[in-house]
Amino acid sequence: MPIGVRYTEEFKRDAVAQITDRGYSVKEVAERLGVCTKSLYDWKKLFSKPSKERKQEAADSAEIRRLKAELLRVTEERDILKKATAYFARDA
Repeated sequence: MPIGVRYTEEFKRDAVAQITDRGYSVKEVAERLGVCTKSLYDWKKLFSKPSKERKQEAADSAEIRRLKAELLRVTEERDILKKATAYFARDA
């Protein structure tokens, strides 16, 4: 299996449906589709949640990513200001 492959939501839903609706084992579906069993278990867990809850989790994770990026930017700005303060204090 290639590393870093992104699967569509439809592909994931179909894979989970093979396990839950048709009764195939996770190992069997994983071998047939070329997906690792861990991914199938994760998708099964994800799609067992209600749609509203999945959307809320997606929104939360997007907000966390945005806040982490902002924190990184602000930390870099702070570090630049610290260095500038030290530089100008040395000249005084």
